[in-house]
Amino acid sequence: MSLSSITRREWLALAAAAVTGEGEAGAAATPPATFGAQLYTVRGLLRKEPDRALKTLADIGFREVEGYNRLASLALLPKLKEHGLTLRACVVETPLLTNNWEPFPELKPLSVKEAVDSVAAAGAEFFVMGYIPPGARGDGEDFFRRTADRMNAAAELCKKAGLKFVWQNHAFEFAGRAGMRPIDLYKERLDLKLVGVQLDVFWLSMAGVDPVKMLQAWKGHVPALRLTDRSKGVPGQFDESVGLGAYTEAGTGVVDFPAILKAAPGAGVRFYSVGQDNMEGDALESLKKSYLYLKSL
Repeated sequence: MSLSSITRREWLALAAAAVTGEGEAGAAATPPATFGAQLYTVRGLLRKEPDRALKTLADIGFREVEGYNRLASLALLPKLKEHGLTLRACVVETPLLTNNWEPFPELKPLSVKEAVDSVAAAGAEFFVMGYIPPGARGDGEDFFRRTADRMNAAAELCKKAGLKFVWQNHAFEFAGRAGMRPIDLYKERLDLKLVGVQLDVFWLSMAGVDPVKMLQAWKGHVPALRLTDRSKGVPGQFDESVGLGAYTEAGTGVVDFPAILKAAPGAGVRFYSVGQDNMEGDALESLKKSYLYLKSL
Protein backbone atom coordinates (compact mmCIF):
# COMPACT_ATOMS: atom_id res chain seq x y z
CA MET A 1 0.00 0.00 0.00
CA SER A 2 1.57 3.31 -1.08
CA LEU A 3 1.20 6.49 0.95
CA SER A 4 -0.55 8.15 -1.96
CA SER A 5 -3.24 5.48 -2.08
CA ILE A 6 -4.23 5.19 1.57
CA THR A 7 -7.47 6.65 2.83
CA ARG A 8 -7.74 9.20 5.61
CA ARG A 9 -9.08 6.48 7.92
CA GLU A 10 -6.08 4.25 7.15
CA TRP A 11 -3.70 7.15 7.72
CA LEU A 12 -5.27 7.88 11.12
CA ALA A 13 -5.01 4.21 12.06
CA LEU A 14 -1.31 4.20 11.15
CA ALA A 15 -0.72 7.37 13.15
CA ALA A 16 -2.52 5.96 16.19
CA ALA A 17 -0.45 2.79 15.97
CA ALA A 18 2.75 4.81 15.98
CA VAL A 19 1.66 6.69 19.09
CA THR A 20 0.51 3.68 21.07
CA GLY A 21 3.34 1.38 20.01
CA GLU A 22 5.92 -0.04 22.40
CA GLY A 23 8.40 2.73 23.20
CA GLU A 24 11.66 1.06 22.22
CA ALA A 25 10.63 -0.35 18.87
CA GLY A 26 7.92 2.14 17.96
CA ALA A 27 5.84 -0.71 16.52
CA ALA A 28 2.16 -1.03 17.32
CA ALA A 29 1.08 -3.68 19.78
CA THR A 30 -2.07 -5.51 18.76
CA PRO A 31 -4.67 -7.52 20.68
CA PRO A 32 -3.47 -11.10 21.16
CA ALA A 33 -4.10 -13.40 18.23
CA THR A 34 -2.89 -16.20 20.49
CA PHE A 35 -1.92 -16.84 24.07
CA GLY A 36 1.13 -18.60 25.43
CA ALA A 37 0.99 -21.37 28.01
CA GLN A 38 2.94 -21.00 31.23
CA LEU A 39 4.79 -24.32 31.46
CA TYR A 40 5.07 -23.88 35.22
CA THR A 41 1.37 -24.78 35.34
CA VAL A 42 2.12 -28.27 34.00
CA ARG A 43 5.59 -28.73 35.52
CA GLY A 44 4.65 -31.98 37.26
CA LEU A 45 3.18 -33.57 34.14
CA LEU A 46 6.10 -32.42 32.01
CA ARG A 47 8.46 -34.46 34.17
CA LYS A 48 6.34 -37.60 33.78
CA GLU A 49 4.60 -37.33 30.40
CA PRO A 50 6.10 -34.47 28.37
CA ASP A 51 4.61 -35.60 25.06
CA ARG A 52 1.08 -35.84 26.43
CA ALA A 53 1.39 -32.46 28.11
CA LEU A 54 2.71 -30.68 25.03
CA LYS A 55 0.35 -32.39 22.59
CA THR A 56 -2.61 -31.41 24.76
CA LEU A 57 -1.42 -27.80 24.94
CA ALA A 58 -1.24 -27.73 21.15
CA ASP A 59 -4.67 -29.35 20.85
CA ILE A 60 -6.14 -26.68 23.14
CA GLY A 61 -4.85 -24.04 20.73
CA PHE A 62 -1.61 -22.85 22.29
CA ARG A 63 1.21 -22.13 19.86
CA GLU A 64 3.69 -20.48 22.24
CA VAL A 65 4.98 -21.30 25.70
CA GLU A 66 6.76 -19.58 28.55
CA GLY A 67 9.47 -21.73 30.11
CA TYR A 68 9.89 -21.55 33.88
CA ASN A 69 13.35 -23.15 34.04
CA ARG A 70 16.10 -22.34 31.54
CA LEU A 71 17.77 -25.75 31.41
CA ALA A 72 14.49 -27.67 31.37
CA SER A 73 13.15 -25.38 28.65
CA LEU A 74 16.21 -25.87 26.47
CA ALA A 75 15.96 -29.64 26.90
CA LEU A 76 12.33 -29.51 25.76
CA LEU A 77 13.07 -27.69 22.50
CA PRO A 78 12.91 -30.78 20.23
CA LYS A 79 9.59 -31.86 21.72
CA LEU A 80 8.20 -28.32 21.54
CA LYS A 81 9.02 -28.23 17.84
CA GLU A 82 7.53 -31.68 17.31
CA HIS A 83 4.21 -30.49 18.74
CA GLY A 84 4.15 -27.18 16.90
CA LEU A 85 5.03 -25.05 19.93
CA THR A 86 7.50 -22.16 20.20
CA LEU A 87 9.49 -21.09 23.24
CA ARG A 88 8.61 -17.39 23.32
CA ALA A 89 9.86 -16.52 26.82
CA CYS A 90 12.22 -18.22 29.24
CA VAL A 91 12.68 -17.61 32.96
CA VAL A 92 16.34 -17.81 33.92
CA GLU A 93 18.22 -18.46 37.15
CA THR A 94 17.46 -15.69 39.67
CA PRO A 95 21.05 -15.43 41.04
CA LEU A 96 22.22 -14.35 37.59
CA LEU A 97 20.70 -11.00 38.57
CA THR A 98 21.04 -11.02 42.37
CA ASN A 99 24.69 -12.12 42.16
CA ASN A 100 24.29 -14.50 45.10
CA TRP A 101 24.18 -18.21 44.34
CA GLU A 102 24.33 -19.34 47.98
CA PRO A 103 20.53 -19.47 48.53
CA PHE A 104 20.23 -21.66 45.39
CA PRO A 105 22.46 -24.71 46.04
CA GLU A 106 20.54 -26.72 43.44
CA LEU A 107 21.67 -24.39 40.65
CA LYS A 108 24.98 -24.50 38.82
CA PRO A 109 26.55 -21.03 38.57
CA LEU A 110 27.17 -19.57 35.13
CA SER A 111 27.71 -16.13 33.63
CA VAL A 112 24.93 -13.87 32.41
CA LYS A 113 26.43 -13.98 28.91
CA GLU A 114 26.31 -17.78 28.88
CA ALA A 115 22.66 -17.71 29.86
CA VAL A 116 21.84 -14.99 27.31
CA ASP A 117 23.58 -16.89 24.52
CA SER A 118 21.70 -20.10 25.36
CA VAL A 119 18.29 -18.42 25.38
CA ALA A 120 19.04 -16.55 22.16
CA ALA A 121 20.16 -19.78 20.49
CA ALA A 122 16.82 -21.34 21.48
CA GLY A 123 15.02 -18.71 19.41
CA ALA A 124 13.17 -17.12 22.33
CA GLU A 125 12.22 -13.45 22.41
CA PHE A 126 12.12 -12.75 26.15
CA PHE A 127 14.85 -13.34 28.74
CA VAL A 128 12.94 -13.29 32.02
CA MET A 129 14.03 -12.68 35.60
CA GLY A 130 11.52 -14.46 37.82
CA TYR A 131 10.91 -14.62 41.54
CA ILE A 132 13.38 -13.47 44.19
CA PRO A 133 12.54 -15.52 47.31
CA PRO A 134 12.70 -13.86 50.76
CA GLY A 135 16.03 -15.44 51.70
CA ALA A 136 17.69 -14.00 48.60
CA ARG A 137 16.63 -10.34 48.95
CA GLY A 138 19.80 -9.12 50.60
CA ASP A 139 20.00 -5.94 52.65
CA GLY A 140 16.85 -4.07 51.73
CA GLU A 141 16.77 -0.94 49.58
CA ASP A 142 20.39 -1.09 48.43
CA PHE A 143 19.88 -4.68 47.34
CA PHE A 144 17.13 -3.65 44.94
CA ARG A 145 19.22 -0.76 43.60
CA ARG A 146 22.11 -3.13 42.88
CA THR A 147 19.74 -5.69 41.36
CA ALA A 148 18.33 -2.99 39.07
CA ASP A 149 21.87 -2.11 37.98
CA ARG A 150 22.54 -5.76 37.18
CA MET A 151 19.28 -5.95 35.23
CA ASN A 152 20.45 -2.99 33.16
CA ALA A 153 23.76 -4.71 32.42
CA ALA A 154 22.03 -7.98 31.53
CA ALA A 155 19.58 -6.11 29.31
CA GLU A 156 22.50 -4.66 27.35
CA LEU A 157 23.74 -8.18 26.65
CA CYS A 158 20.21 -9.27 25.74
CA LYS A 159 19.83 -6.44 23.26
CA LYS A 160 23.08 -7.39 21.52
CA ALA A 161 21.82 -10.98 21.29
CA GLY A 162 18.41 -10.00 19.91
CA LEU A 163 16.52 -10.64 23.15
CA LYS A 164 14.30 -8.45 25.33
CA PHE A 165 15.03 -8.49 29.08
CA VAL A 166 11.97 -8.44 31.34
CA TRP A 167 11.40 -9.02 35.04
CA GLN A 168 8.27 -10.55 36.57
CA ASN A 169 6.55 -8.70 39.38
CA HIS A 170 5.20 -10.51 42.40
CA ALA A 171 3.55 -8.94 45.46
CA PHE A 172 6.56 -8.08 47.63
CA GLU A 173 7.70 -5.30 45.28
CA PHE A 174 4.70 -3.25 46.43
CA ALA A 175 5.27 -3.59 50.19
CA GLY A 176 6.83 -0.86 52.30
CA ARG A 177 6.97 2.91 52.39
CA ALA A 178 5.86 4.70 49.23
CA GLY A 179 8.88 5.93 47.31
CA MET A 180 11.16 3.29 48.82
CA ARG A 181 9.33 0.11 47.82
CA PRO A 182 11.16 -2.22 45.42
CA ILE A 183 8.79 -1.16 42.61
CA ASP A 184 9.67 2.51 43.23
CA LEU A 185 13.41 1.80 43.33
CA TYR A 186 13.16 -0.19 40.10
CA LYS A 187 11.19 2.55 38.36
CA GLU A 188 13.85 5.07 39.40
CA ARG A 189 16.93 2.94 38.69
CA LEU A 190 16.11 0.78 35.66
CA ASP A 191 17.03 1.82 32.15
CA LEU A 192 13.52 1.51 30.73
CA LYS A 193 14.82 1.72 27.17
CA LEU A 194 16.32 -1.71 27.79
CA VAL A 195 14.40 -3.32 30.65
CA GLY A 196 10.73 -4.22 30.50
CA VAL A 197 8.32 -5.63 33.07
CA GLN A 198 6.20 -8.73 32.67
CA LEU A 199 3.19 -7.80 34.75
CA ASP A 200 1.54 -10.69 36.60
CA VAL A 201 -2.04 -9.64 37.21
CA PHE A 202 -2.59 -12.23 39.97
CA TRP A 203 0.18 -10.76 42.10
CA LEU A 204 -0.89 -7.22 41.34
CA SER A 205 -4.35 -8.14 42.60
CA MET A 206 -2.90 -9.78 45.72
CA ALA A 207 -0.93 -6.60 46.45
CA GLY A 208 -4.03 -4.44 46.03
CA VAL A 209 -2.78 -2.86 42.80
CA ASP A 210 -5.04 -2.20 39.80
CA PRO A 211 -3.49 -3.93 36.76
CA VAL A 212 -4.95 -1.35 34.36
CA LYS A 213 -3.35 1.50 36.32
CA MET A 214 -0.02 -0.35 36.28
CA LEU A 215 -0.28 -0.77 32.52
CA GLN A 216 -0.83 2.96 32.25
CA ALA A 217 1.96 3.86 34.70
CA TRP A 218 4.49 1.68 32.85
CA LYS A 219 3.14 2.39 29.37
CA GLY A 220 5.63 1.48 26.65
CA HIS A 221 7.60 -0.75 29.03
CA VAL A 222 5.27 -3.74 29.46
CA PRO A 223 6.03 -6.08 26.54
CA ALA A 224 4.72 -9.15 28.35
CA LEU A 225 1.70 -9.93 30.52
CA ARG A 226 0.95 -12.94 32.74
CA LEU A 227 -2.80 -13.63 32.81
CA THR A 228 -3.54 -15.41 36.08
CA ASP A 229 -6.72 -15.07 38.15
CA ARG A 230 -7.28 -14.73 41.90
CA SER A 231 -10.07 -16.68 43.55
CA LYS A 232 -12.99 -14.80 45.07
CA GLY A 233 -12.71 -14.37 48.82
CA VAL A 234 -8.92 -14.80 48.94
CA PRO A 235 -7.48 -11.92 51.02
CA GLY A 236 -4.66 -9.84 49.64
CA GLN A 237 -1.13 -10.14 51.01
CA PHE A 238 2.44 -9.19 50.11
CA ASP A 239 3.82 -12.60 51.12
CA GLU A 240 3.89 -15.00 48.16
CA SER A 241 3.24 -18.08 50.33
CA VAL A 242 -0.34 -18.49 49.17
CA GLY A 243 -2.10 -21.82 49.56
CA LEU A 244 -4.05 -24.03 47.22
CA GLY A 245 -7.19 -22.33 46.04
CA ALA A 246 -5.73 -18.84 45.78
CA TYR A 247 -5.44 -19.23 42.01
CA THR A 248 -8.35 -20.02 39.76
CA GLU A 249 -9.12 -20.22 36.05
CA ALA A 250 -9.28 -16.93 34.16
CA GLY A 251 -12.78 -15.53 34.24
CA THR A 252 -13.85 -17.28 37.45
CA GLY A 253 -12.09 -14.99 39.94
CA VAL A 254 -11.82 -11.28 40.70
CA VAL A 255 -9.43 -10.07 37.99
CA ASP A 256 -11.03 -7.86 35.33
CA PHE A 257 -9.61 -9.43 32.19
CA PRO A 258 -11.76 -7.50 29.68
CA ALA A 259 -10.41 -4.20 31.04
CA ILE A 260 -6.84 -5.52 31.11
CA LEU A 261 -6.94 -6.82 27.54
CA LYS A 262 -8.44 -3.54 26.39
CA ALA A 263 -5.63 -1.53 28.01
CA ALA A 264 -2.75 -3.90 27.17
CA PRO A 265 -2.08 -3.02 23.51
CA GLY A 266 -1.70 0.66 24.32
CA ALA A 267 0.86 -0.23 27.01
CA GLY A 268 2.96 -2.11 24.45
CA VAL A 269 2.11 -5.70 25.38
CA ARG A 270 2.97 -8.20 22.69
CA PHE A 271 3.18 -11.50 24.59
CA TYR A 272 0.34 -12.85 26.75
CA SER A 273 0.83 -16.02 28.81
CA VAL A 274 -1.81 -18.01 30.67
CA GLY A 275 -1.66 -20.31 33.68
CA GLN A 276 -1.64 -20.84 37.42
CA ASP A 277 1.21 -21.42 39.87
CA ASN A 278 -0.75 -23.81 42.07
CA MET A 279 -4.06 -25.60 41.80
CA GLU A 280 -6.08 -28.63 42.71
CA GLY A 281 -7.18 -30.89 39.89
CA ASP A 282 -6.14 -31.30 36.27
CA ALA A 283 -3.62 -28.66 35.16
CA LEU A 284 -4.33 -29.19 31.47
CA GLU A 285 -8.08 -28.84 31.96
CA SER A 286 -7.44 -25.68 33.95
CA LEU A 287 -5.36 -24.21 31.14
CA LYS A 288 -8.05 -25.12 28.63
CA LYS A 289 -10.75 -23.31 30.64
CA SER A 290 -8.59 -20.18 30.95
CA TYR A 291 -7.66 -20.26 27.27
CA LEU A 292 -11.23 -20.63 26.04
CA TYR A 293 -12.43 -17.82 28.29
CA LEU A 294 -9.70 -15.42 27.17
CA LYS A 295 -10.23 -16.29 23.50
CA SER A 296 -13.92 -15.47 23.92
CA LEU A 297 -13.26 -11.87 24.96
